[in-house]
Parts: sequence; structure tokens; C-alpha cells
Amino acid sequence: MTIEELEQIATSVRQEHEKYDYEVNVCMDLACASQGADRLREALVKEAEASGKKVLVRRTGCMGPCSSGPLVRVDPAETLYRHVHSDHAESIVASLGGEPVAELQCDLSDHFDKQVRVVLENAGYIDPEKIDDYIGRDGYKALLTALTEMTPNGVIHRITESGLRGRGGGGYPTGLKWGTVSKAGGDMKYVVCNGDEGDPGAFMDRSVMEGDPHRVIEGMAIAAYAVGASKGFIYVRAEYPVAVSRLTTALREARRRGLLGNNICGTTFNFDMEIRLGAGAFVCGEETALIASIEGRRGTPKPRPPYPAVSGLWGKPTLINNVETYANVAPIMRNGGKWFFNMGSERSKGTKVFALTGKITNTGLVEVPMGIKLWEIIDVIGGGVPDGHKLKAVQTGGPSGGCIPADMLDLGVSYDALMAAGSIMGSGGMIVMDDTSCMVNVARFFVEFCMTESCGKCIPCRAGTAQMYTLLSRFCDGSGTMEELELLEELCGTIKDTSLCGLGMTAPNPVLSTLKYFRNEYIEHIVHKRCPAGVCNIKAPVEVLA
Repeated sequence: MTIEELEQIATSVRQEHEKYDYEVNVCMDLACASQGADRLREALVKEAEASGKKVLVRRTGCMGPCSSGPLVRVDPAETLYRHVHSDHAESIVASLGGEPVAELQCDLSDHFDKQVRVVLENAGYIDPEKIDDYIGRDGYKALLTALTEMTPNGVIHRITESGLRGRGGGGYPTGLKWGTVSKAGGDMKYVVCNGDEGDPGAFMDRSVMEGDPHRVIEGMAIAAYAVGASKGFIYVRAEYPVAVSRLTTALREARRRGLLGNNICGTTFNFDMEIRLGAGAFVCGEETALIASIEGRRGTPKPRPPYPAVSGLWGKPTLINNVETYANVAPIMRNGGKWFFNMGSERSKGTKVFALTGKITNTGLVEVPMGIKLWEIIDVIGGGVPDGHKLKAVQTGGPSGGCIPADMLDLGVSYDALMAAGSIMGSGGMIVMDDTSCMVNVARFFVEFCMTESCGKCIPCRAGTAQMYTLLSRFCDGSGTMEELELLEELCGTIKDTSLCGLGMTAPNPVLSTLKYFRNEYIEHIVHKRCPAGVCNIKAPVEVLA
């Protein structure tokens, strides 16, 4: 396929869409699908056919505000309907060309106005199982441009110029990693996509893989060209069957179009990829454990160096980035590195996708420029804490992240700022907690998760997380002591400094951050034998009467 042929397909897609007077887009993400979006779409198709109107009913990926689903957007008017069910299909089709259905219409302008969509630019606008829909929105244009007009070093330079950092949690400069793999010797190199999203409450990568799978494939293909790889693997947890299905379909369509395989687009570049399923082990999000799992071994980490960029899959140089990182590649290639560099903060460029969950009005998927204030995400985009409760804390970075108190909401979201506050960016989980949350119990919840998910290879993580959990449990039931609180802090430092991989190194973060900002709650549990939030089941001590 040539650039000209690609543009012909894009033109054909646009001309086909112009035949319709209206487009009715139905969100088919899991949150909406679980509430009957399939039946809704079928009902809309039937009503559209019966009406005689020229209506295109399209299934799409996640539109963002999951708590308002099932969602329907009618174009070109861009009318958004929330909580739509199959019974509403008749009234929606009947309203086309007239006044919107008032009882379904919602105004989420504040929710969207603060967002900048780069990774999610196609969300809600394409059918994820139709490659032509993707091509119609400049899909694969970046790949063909890279192959026919740029050298591999030129591609790496553009990614480096953009300032893109890895979106999987570590924040390592992407261009630097690509350059290291490119310079590594060997006749075989691999490109791997880490889609093993295991954080509680996180669904960013799943939504991208389900809603825009070709974006991930295109990003991986560009990366492979840049570093000299000929084989790729997408590592996806088996709990994501829809993502696996849509990626499988997308790979098949890309091969049929000549965008994967041998001599791609008439060049000498050969590249293909396949899917590998993970069994759900959280530790396999760590790159050396992920490599072991792909190779068919038990997913446990190993000491570094050597790093995967030099010795990875089967001892060969391997580039590993996560889903969101690859999804940023195509728009950077199309628009230039400086375009991306000019978004964000000083050391954190571009945008970040977050799964906004917890005690918040508008839960769902959001994409914001780096540097945005926490209060803008929570109060403006998220709509604030519901039911008259007060915000208590925001937990970022998944189970390895920290809890940031309400009085620090003016904090700009960046890698460095979050780390300085005792948390991390992580892959993009953001959990909002109100005044009904007990921070001691919250810390115990995340420590229990890390304890359960520890692979057990190193003693600090295997035994240390279990001891942290035991101590936190004693505080929650009112039997802990101040001496044990000191022991907990000492234990956190030991685990952080001596664990083998990132799971153990960051497991103490929820404890350390809650001790820093909510120490008074620990004191209440230990000294006064009471839980301020009324969450923990502390039995009042029995007074012995003289």
C-alpha cells in the first residue's frame, strides 16, 4: 500500500459517510455494554431503517463518562444522550432533524472542555473492528510516512524531541529507550506492548485496546522500524476478552491491507506481531517478569542489568512500552515532536489518560494535559464529590501509589510533582476518597493487594508486605501499639530499599503517604481505640469496675 492508496481509502470512507444525514454513535465499552448497549444499538438500527432517514448507526469504543452510560452521541449536532436504553431508540430517531430528546440530553461541556485528546482522539468516532474507519481518520498515515520518507534515526529523533516519557508508570524517556535498543547489536530484535493492566480501578489500557486497536498496532510498527525489530508481541491479560478479540480482528485486517508482514508498503521492512495472554499476575506488569511469561516461564522478575533493551526476549534486544505510550506515537509522527513538546509541564510533556473512579460524580476515562491541577480534574472534569460529602484524599498510581490529601489539590499533575508528594503517576489510576473513608483501612487494602500479588521471589517483598498487612490489621482492630507504628515505618523503609522489583519497592507508598498526611487517624486507632470514619470494627475496651 502506498500513501496515495491510503488517501484513496480515506477519501472513500469520508464519501461513504457523506451519504448519511446523521450519525448515531453508540458506546460499546464494557461499562455501557453491561447495561444493554447491544440491545440499544440493535433497536436504533431497526428504527433507523423503518424511518426512511439516512442514518448511520455506529458502535464505538469508550466515550469517557462511564457513569452516564449507556451513551449515545448524535452527529453532526454533537448531541450527547446519557442513560439511554433500547426503549429510547424510537424517540431518538424521531428527533433527528428536530429538537433533541430533552429527558436524555446531558451537558458535560465542563467535563470535556478541560480535556485534550491525543490518545483518545478517535474514542467515540470509529468502529474499532473496521480498519477503514481508522484509516478515514488518518490511520496508518504516520507509519507510511515513516517508512517512505524518514530514516529510523529520524523517527527516534522525533520521538526524543517530543519529550514523551513511558506511560506505564516509570516515566523513562521513550526516545532514550528506543535509541538504546536501536544501538544494541544482534540479528533479531523484538517489540513488546505491555497491556497487563492490573491496578485496581484502572481501565485506561483496556479502553484503548478495545476502542482503538489499530492505534496500538501502528505505534508498535513505527517503533519496530525505528529500532530494527521484525517481531512484536502484545501482552494482554486474559481477563480482557473483548480487547483480545478486537486486537485479533485488527491484526488480521492490517495483514490483509499489507500493513503487517513482509515488504510493508513496498519497502524492505518486515514486521508482524502476535498476542500473548497473561494469567492475571500483577507482577507481570514488571518488564522482566513479563518477558519470562511470554517465553512460557513463570512470571517472576530478575535483577537488572542487563536491561531488556540489551538482553530481553530470548536474550535478544527488546523494546517494551505500554499501551498508552504506543498510542501516542502516531500523532507525534503526524504532527511533529515540537507539537507534543509544547503540551504539558516542564518535565512532563503531552497528555495523560486517567481512569477517574471512586467517590466522584463523573467516573470514567479522561485525558488531560500534564501539569493540570488536581482540583481541575476532580471538581471540574469529575464534577466533585457527590451526596454532600467532603473530599478527603486522592490516590494516584494504583496500589503502588500514594494518597494525596484534599489540602494539596493545587498540585500540578506531573511525574516529579506526584513523586515529591509521596505518590507516583503510575499507569493512570486515580481514586477519589471522601470523608467516609478510613485512611488506615485504605492503606491496608492496597498492602493486602500487593501482598497477594507478590511473586515471593525476594524476602523483603514476600515477608515484608505480609508483616505490613499484619500490623495494619492490628491498627484497624484497635489492638496496635505506638511501638508497632514505629516498627511499621522502619519496615516500610527496609522493603522500599531492598526489594527486587518495582512491586516491592513501591508497595509501602500507600502506608508512607497516609502516615505523612493522616497520622492522626493512626493515633486515633491506636491510642483512642476509635475509627474516625466509622469503618473499622474496633471493639471498645471493657472497663473493669473496682
